[in-house]
Amino acid sequence: MIGVAVLVGLVPVVYSYVTAVTRPSSVSLGVRSVEWLRSNHGAWIVDESERLYYGWKAPKKGGLQLSTLPSVGMRTPATTNPQLARSATAKRSYRPALIRAVLRPVLPGEGRWVGTGPFAARRPPVLVTTYRVDRDYPRVVAYVAWIDHTQTQVALYPGRYEPPAGASPRGPMEIPQGQRQRLLATFNSGFTYGDGRGGFAVNGRSYTPLSTGMATLVGYRDGRVDVISWRGGATPGPKVAFARQNLPLIVLRGRLNPALDNTRLWGRTLGNRVRVWRSAVGVDRHGNLMYAAADYQTVAGIAGILVHAGAVRGMELDINPEWPSFITYATAGGLSPTKLVPNAMQSASRYLRPDDRDFFAVYRRAGRGSGLVPFR
Repeated sequence: MIGVAVLVGLVPVVYSYVTAVTRPSSVSLGVRSVEWLRSNHGAWIVDESERLYYGWKAPKKGGLQLSTLPSVGMRTPATTNPQLARSATAKRSYRPALIRAVLRPVLPGEGRWVGTGPFAARRPPVLVTTYRVDRDYPRVVAYVAWIDHTQTQVALYPGRYEPPAGASPRGPMEIPQGQRQRLLATFNSGFTYGDGRGGFAVNGRSYTPLSTGMATLVGYRDGRVDVISWRGGATPGPKVAFARQNLPLIVLRGRLNPALDNTRLWGRTLGNRVRVWRSAVGVDRHGNLMYAAADYQTVAGIAGILVHAGAVRGMELDINPEWPSFITYATAGGLSPTKLVPNAMQSASRYLRPDDRDFFAVYRRAGRGSGLVPFR
């Protein structure tokens, strides 16, 4: 009788698991299994296992330095392109300074911005670079992108399951076919709603309520973008095209948030001190967006990367090896996708087909439009 009772009790568990791992998904069975356990009262098991694993895997200080850095972007450095230098318009336009090297000797291309995509030979709207971030860990590399707000439109798209089920309209859950001719880049969003409780709004519709005091990547209908501490209500105002929240700000006024040591703010999953893949987004003093990702980072570590690159405000995005992605496209139409972040668990075509998580797209700006997120 006891055995029968156990079997009967396991039926709903087995049904739940089988349903979860057999539904459409963009991630592996292993990741789906972990996500199922996390959402079914097993988050503490996942969190403790990850803490032990990442603690065991954490790099030792010191060691040999790198002799080369990963090759990113196009071959011609955007800051030294002759055609760019001859352009009077370009001379008047702000371009980010080289990222100051942390380690010596400086490696070829370290901290030097290079263009991406079909516009790299002119005045590229998306620049990328790499640099080594920590003298104690000389083999750790940061991957950084800079997005010119005067030439681009940023959009936020729901994924298949994030924001949570029931939120609609979900849209294509990938880059819309009608927008791929002007696609420049895509990048990952923040924590799931279950982990971060972050608000999510697109085109005036709140999928999950916005919360006061949370870090928010906001896009306005006039094309501007910003990273702010939200002070509005649960729903966005008429000037907002999209808003995505994730935890409090990690960078304030060009400095690390003094509260980064408070594990109550960054302790729901892995906390703020575990060294793991982390990603973040910020804005520089000219209103341009900056993205950063690196392995073996604490919250303070990824915040420091943003500050060193020139961000004045910043927020953490998703973490763990499965999720950070920044992808550029070498030719119009979403063709020749190239991963800036070397995520082995996601393909370069990640956002060209339906994805489980919400994400951001960067488009070449097409005149003076409404600034709304295009779903077609």
